[in-house]
Amino acid sequence: MTWRRGVKRLEARSVQAARAVKWLTPGMGVKRYITVLLLSLSILAVGFLHFVWTGPFHIIATRWILFLNRFTDPERMPLWAVGLVVSLLALAAALWSVWMLNRSLLFSSGIAPTEAADHIYRRRALARGPVLVALGGGTGLSNLLSGLKEYTSNITAVVAVTDDGGSSGKLRRALGMIAPGDLTDCYAALSDSPVLARLLLHRFARGDGIQGHTFGNLLLATLSEEAGTLEKAALDVNEVLNVRGRVLPATFQSAQLVADLEDGDCIVGESQLALQRAGRAVSRMRLEPPEVPALPEVVQAIERADAILIGPGSLYTSLIPAILVPAVGAAIRRSPAPLIYVANIMSESGETDELDLEGHHEVLAQHLGRSADVVLVNSAPISPEILERYRAEGARLLESPLTRPTFRARVRHAPLVSPDAGQHDPALLARALIELLPRTRRRR
Repeated sequence: MTWRRGVKRLEARSVQAARAVKWLTPGMGVKRYITVLLLSLSILAVGFLHFVWTGPFHIIATRWILFLNRFTDPERMPLWAVGLVVSLLALAAALWSVWMLNRSLLFSSGIAPTEAADHIYRRRALARGPVLVALGGGTGLSNLLSGLKEYTSNITAVVAVTDDGGSSGKLRRALGMIAPGDLTDCYAALSDSPVLARLLLHRFARGDGIQGHTFGNLLLATLSEEAGTLEKAALDVNEVLNVRGRVLPATFQSAQLVADLEDGDCIVGESQLALQRAGRAVSRMRLEPPEVPALPEVVQAIERADAILIGPGSLYTSLIPAILVPAVGAAIRRSPAPLIYVANIMSESGETDELDLEGHHEVLAQHLGRSADVVLVNSAPISPEILERYRAEGARLLESPLTRPTFRARVRHAPLVSPDAGQHDPALLARALIELLPRTRRRR
């Protein structure tokens, strides 16, 4: 065993040595600046020693009058002044070589020097931000993530993957994989590259077999097929796409969302809920099969979170599916972190027609087994034109009388909507949440 460890150490050192030698390869653009830097530092050291030896030490060793006579002699430059000038010139050369070396390394890594501060801020400052877990799906979660990524890179998005309509439904039926649609939206929201985000969301308008699919969905389907399952590829996808944070599915096993109605009927499939419900009350939402596993990284993220965020999003088809995964729900119930529910602005026609704001919170708590510590509600006015447009679609402004003291104590108001918009503004929502975090305390 000792011999094997010695061999491994030698192999590791040989790899490190090979990497170090690469810096000496012609064309790297670093040797010239390193040489100038070393030479400048050597001259700086000699010049500084000359200055010290002929300046302060000389002053201490001789009388002040002799020093003044030497200094005022116009035909002779003091020895200590020579050392000082040489030191300053060497220091300037050293600083120049460091600057040019940094520019060369930045250009070689694909980072423009003018953008270096942004990259360092993202890597260092955002890495010290709060550790957040956001659960949900659809446009609500992606909007939330696009705002939060400006405050922290410690974000884990836990995404519902029960969508069975559109491009996601086709890929689920064809490949037996989890729904990739909401995952794609979240990857695009957390991406550092606007070009990559645009490509992920590009939907093919033509082409036999790919029409209607987004590039991001096809990419995830390809990675899932290559790795065997998306479970194996989920962690690598975050590195491949270079997102700020992590995007993980609530479960890696394909499952159907089932709605049990109070009249005894049941609706199978997320896309069928609004079509078949016809005003009938939902008794309980569940997954089929019920015991679907969760990624260990999802549970670990919830256990380490400073705050857990749910919403905004469709109550029955985006928020509840994410918490129905047994391990996910159990981890949230165990967590001491504050649970913050971001309430929707409007109700959803065919899904939450009969529920007010408090009703949304109660249904969520019923399925999770834990009430939200804070319910964040929009306080900004909605324009009459936006309200009328929603009314024409069968939706209404989500309000509640706040008559129950226990619920009223949980509600926090903040402006979350920009003028002439009917949905959450990412920047306003993220700022409200970040300002809210220090004041949240778990109610037991």
